[in-house]
Amino acid sequence: MKILETPLRDCFIVEPSVFKDARGYFLESFNQQKFQEETGLVVNFVQDNQSVSQKGTLRGLHFQTGEAAQAKLVRVILGEIQDVMVDLRPDSETYLQKFSCVLNSENQLQLFVPKGFAHGFVCLTDEVIFSYKCDNYYDKAAEAGIIFNDPQLHIDWKLPQEQLIISEKDKGLPTLKEYLNG
Repeated sequence: MKILETPLRDCFIVEPSVFKDARGYFLESFNQQKFQEETGLVVNFVQDNQSVSQKGTLRGLHFQTGEAAQAKLVRVILGEIQDVMVDLRPDSETYLQKFSCVLNSENQLQLFVPKGFAHGFVCLTDEVIFSYKCDNYYDKAAEAGIIFNDPQLHIDWKLPQEQLIISEKDKGLPTLKEYLNG
């Protein structure tokens, strides 16, 4: 497993070792000891989630607030996504900066999303199976988000807006400015 730094503080790309042969492949999707040695972060994942989505589905930008904040390790089991995160930690030198990358079932990359980040993704292939580990349990009362097309963030979702499939809940999220002034 290789840990690659991103431009955002405490956000890492995790590149697992993939062993391929005539039968298929094997990979270790997470190793807590190696992750801690490489990043210096102690993370105890307590919940795994999975979603299945079709091309154009956009989920985000989501996060949990307060004591319910979650760090996540995200990956794609099938298909391809454009993954996006925004640092919302006021004390961070990368505050309000964003990072995005392509995760897919070919490159097997994973993304570590620290607590205090907004996170979202859009599906670029006909079917996507998306999986992620969380270090805190989901709390509906603590869920929050920022609108996907926030004018301050200028996120390139890689698909035209008319092709995006977005939940009514996500369409109603506040802008970054509204959230910060909330």
